Amino acid sequence: MKKYFINTLLVSILFLIFSCDNEDINTEEEFTVTTADEINYFIWKGLNLYYLWQADVPTLADNRFANFEDLYTFFRRYDSPESTFNSLLNQPGTIDRFSWIVDDYIALENSFQGINLSSGMQFGLRRYANSATNVYAYVRYVIPNSSAATEGVERGMIISGVNSTQLTDGNFRDLLLSNNTSFTINLADYNGGSPVDNGNSINLTKTELQENPIAVSKVIDYNSKKIGYLMYNQFASSFDEQLNTEFNKFKAANIDDLIIDLRYNGGGSTRTAGYLGAMITGQFSGQLYTKEVWNSKVTNAWSPEDFINNFPSKIVKTDGNNNVVVDEAINSLNLQRVYFIVSGSTASASELVINGLEAYIDVNVLGTTTVGKQVGSITLYDSDNLLKSGDNLNTKHTYAIQPLVFEIKNKNDVNYPNGITPGTNFTGINLGENIGDLGVLGETSDPLLERTLNYIDTGLKTSGKYKTFVETEEIFDSKLATPASNNMYSDIKKFNF
Repeated sequence: MKKYFINTLLVSILFLIFSCDNEDINTEEEFTVTTADEINYFIWKGLNLYYLWQADVPTLADNRFANFEDLYTFFRRYDSPESTFNSLLNQPGTIDRFSWIVDDYIALENSFQGINLSSGMQFGLRRYANSATNVYAYVRYVIPNSSAATEGVERGMIISGVNSTQLTDGNFRDLLLSNNTSFTINLADYNGGSPVDNGNSINLTKTELQENPIAVSKVIDYNSKKIGYLMYNQFASSFDEQLNTEFNKFKAANIDDLIIDLRYNGGGSTRTAGYLGAMITGQFSGQLYTKEVWNSKVTNAWSPEDFINNFPSKIVKTDGNNNVVVDEAINSLNLQRVYFIVSGSTASASELVINGLEAYIDVNVLGTTTVGKQVGSITLYDSDNLLKSGDNLNTKHTYAIQPLVFEIKNKNDVNYPNGITPGTNFTGINLGENIGDLGVLGETSDPLLERTLNYIDTGLKTSGKYKTFVETEEIFDSKLATPASNNMYSDIKKFNF
């Protein structure tokens, strides 16, 4: 998918705003510029140029500051880069729910490719049915070759405490999500959503792990039908070629239908999302897949066709010197229908694929309402052109910002800011996971997968095989604690001044 970046004309705006000479500010004699000042200016500059809601934030106006000293002085009222950044967002938590800043862009870059400090245990957090403050973690899946895998952690395990301390809505971050590399999980029996400690515990160690987002890929024989099943947990571009290989296996098996399980997929690369859409289809190569809406500065600098993303036919990648290192045809299935499994952790690039394909083929969705993240971001660094490879990259710090810069829609100008709800705005079944009976991923013992297979086979929305249960409130999941979180991002690699 194409990437769009501001051109030289827009960069000149900054030089018109701030006449960078000694008449405005004598940094040696009159005003000492600190690293904090430099970071604040970088944050302001990046948001002034790219932020989706730049026009709605008065402090981001081109004429807000008379000179650099004016800007530096203004932002010294904030005690951290994080505070500066948050002060410039458009109603954070309401309109802007997803922009963020990091103090370690290396960790962020790694996280985009599935590399994080982790014990290998991916989990969700829910409230006790009989308590307003106590929470428990349930294991969603375990990353192979991790501490959790070695120590025998399994999907469906219930964790009531860490280091013999009960988990609550006030302490779970410190206990489960800190940078402490060693900890002990205390296990419990589910007990209908009010866990009871069972006296068992497991010691775990966090290390830097790379998770392969292709958790399960197989062909399931179900009542004389061949059904491809892919559990895909992140749109990580490092695995694009492997994803293409898996689709070649589906193609060779001549599958009748395809299930894409995105229930734990918070998003990732929009380019990879384009590849996945083309792998599922193929008959629409070159046609419009999605549209992007940027702020007026970016929109006015480029022609309308530059904001159109078409279905690709190839995976093409280049290195830092613009040499082609990957150029392979996409293995397309040419399907007319597809089935997605989703949840309240399904976001951004996952929703993009579902929404983009809806305009072309029969899309069926099973699960619960998705996040509703139809906006995407880019990574900006403190350099002359806001690229990591740009001139004068500030080596005094490792801050980067990940602001929302575009909204994405399908061919028909449709998206779902309130989330995709199965059985309401998409054909399918609204059905949550039974934490007391999660089964094995990729097997018919997984109730959501079994229910999807039954739906494909019979078309029925009810099934006596699926047990009813009372669903408790979910408040968090472990992936939200990673630097990449549930981000949908574009790469900035060709920003030329």
